[in-house]
Amino acid sequence: MRKHWLLFTQAVTIALALLFIVQTLKPELLPNAARNGVVTLLESVPQAGDSKVPAAGLSVAAKKAMPSVVNVFTSTVVKTPIPPFMDDPRFRFFFGDPGEMEPQTSSSLGSGVIVSTDGYILTNHHVVEAADQIEVALADGRKAKAHVIGTDPETDLAVIKIELPGKLPAITFGHPERAQVGDMVLAIGNPFGVGQTVTMGIISALKRDHLGLNTFESFIQTDAAINPGNSGGALVDVNGNLIGINSAIYSPNGGSLGIGFAIPASTAKKTMEQIIQSGSVTRGWIGAGVQELTPELAESFRLGDTKGVLITEVVRGSPADQAGIKPGDFLMSIDGKAINSWSAMLETIANLTPGKIVPVRMLRNGAETVVQVKIGKRPKPRAQ
Repeated sequence: MRKHWLLFTQAVTIALALLFIVQTLKPELLPNAARNGVVTLLESVPQAGDSKVPAAGLSVAAKKAMPSVVNVFTSTVVKTPIPPFMDDPRFRFFFGDPGEMEPQTSSSLGSGVIVSTDGYILTNHHVVEAADQIEVALADGRKAKAHVIGTDPETDLAVIKIELPGKLPAITFGHPERAQVGDMVLAIGNPFGVGQTVTMGIISALKRDHLGLNTFESFIQTDAAINPGNSGGALVDVNGNLIGINSAIYSPNGGSLGIGFAIPASTAKKTMEQIIQSGSVTRGWIGAGVQELTPELAESFRLGDTKGVLITEVVRGSPADQAGIKPGDFLMSIDGKAINSWSAMLETIANLTPGKIVPVRMLRNGAETVVQVKIGKRPKPRAQ
């Protein structure tokens, strides 16, 4: 009996060890992996010369990335309100009961990028916002209904999912932090609904912000042609690796003028992982409004070369208010990180975990002071 018991315990120990190894190294093999928020992504290994065009040309990059880019078709049912005069008894007496007005269907199109072999797709929030039905068309001609996993209006990102047999062609994530102005890129999407299209250009600028497009902005700017319908599509490097999600263009007439903006793949990846895990994105918040410190403002306050931002307002009852931060204070660092702009403050606080207590270094009445702030949870943005 003792011998059988020893054999049983050894078998259980080996089985648990194997399970641990599989869960650590190959979580996608487990049936409930995606359900528990674990999604396997393909990521390229950074190498020297990544920005150089391969000898075989850009067709290799396009061929690698195109199967991962999908067309997204959405439809929304719009109910037409009954004009007030139709409820007038005199109107009904002469013309009868008009009955219910037939609802109208509004449709739109965009693009998306398959990020996992089991059907998760990255796209823009504005592509699927308020959609009643979403259909995805793959490059190989297959079509499938999609449902929304979650969206993040503050970065204009959304995650949707389709169910199709077999492994889907997931894109390989690149490294946008290694990108440089002048690097060649390809934009892939479905402009004007004509079908999958590839355009070529270069990276025109990095970390573009203060555009008024999203709350959190650090765009890759490109002159690769991006048009309506490209939203949610892929911006890839010369090796076909994803470095951005095409999101917006600057254009007075709706067509491409060579100024397009893409959300960096690193931002998209971080947002996507939170959405898949919990259905939404959680960010830190302290409840303070700021103004950037211009040379003129610094001179008027006799601050010399002081870097920082001016606190202009504090929400009553917010973490900033509870910590004693007041309008007129000059905020210089949060949790040891220097704050030199509004966007830097916003990003630094957003990346902090709600509930964490961090030191905030300030200048008040010419004297430096440090207060401890308990980070709160950023409220959801109001629907526009």
